[in-house]
Amino acid sequence: MTKLTIKETQNPAIIKFEFPDFITRNQSYEYKNIDEATDSPLAQQLFYLPFVKTVYISGNFVAVERYSIVEWDDVKEDVAEQIEEFIQKGGVIITESENKSKKLPVTVYGETTPNPSALKFVVSKMLTKNAIEFKNIDQAAASPLAQELFKFPYVKEIFMDENYISVTKYEINSWDEITLELRTFIKQYIENGGTVLDDSLLAAPLKSEDKKDEAFDKLDETSQKIINILEEYVKPAVAADGGNIVFESYDESTKTVNVIMQGACSGCPSSTFTLKSGIENMLKSMLNDEQIKVESVNG
Repeated sequence: MTKLTIKETQNPAIIKFEFPDFITRNQSYEYKNIDEATDSPLAQQLFYLPFVKTVYISGNFVAVERYSIVEWDDVKEDVAEQIEEFIQKGGVIITESENKSKKLPVTVYGETTPNPSALKFVVSKMLTKNAIEFKNIDQAAASPLAQELFKFPYVKEIFMDENYISVTKYEINSWDEITLELRTFIKQYIENGGTVLDDSLLAAPLKSEDKKDEAFDKLDETSQKIINILEEYVKPAVAADGGNIVFESYDESTKTVNVIMQGACSGCPSSTFTLKSGIENMLKSMLNDEQIKVESVNG
């Protein structure tokens, strides 16, 4: 049975119900009433609830905006159960072939990062469920978008995760000269339905959650603790800066934690400081071991 994750948003009237997999293909949908939802049986079902004002469907989630006659705390679990039951009975979320709903415009904006050579482009929709990095166009066979971006002569590396793309540039241009061009290209590419990432073309398929859990269970206790600390405390912070950190290994004999820095964190002048003064000190404190060292295997 499909199990949804309920997530709050910055708008208290809107709540998201996230699916474990994508439910649409390169499109977003918005319905203001049941008459607009002719191509979404799920949205039509939701509009029978008297407090439903708007239904949004995009990527891997359904978001619902409520009227003020109820509070989400009182009804969100019931709505999630109704959606899960609808899916379990074979209900259709979107009849995409009909495509009669409004296609939402995509918003893309740039964010600076601690790495002066990298800029983070945040997109108003889910792009990928898995972080992935491309060092050059030859590695980007699975991402038509990355391939197109590499055609810009100043693009050096590309990193994608969730709803953002980090672009690392060569020093031949300043960000003032190229930010607008990149932002406009990404926006138009996604709005036109271009494929961001094709999982079937990945040279090394990303591990499923079950395989990740299996690999995690085989690790020693200290490695498991390190991974949990990185996932809970470190990854959200580096993701905000357009980067990622991946646990590589732990050597008990030398007390060395090896990690891989990705995206804006890769090659960042401040990454060494982050590793030593931030992550290393955190691990020493939380593991109660002053001998812990953290090293980046990719510099």
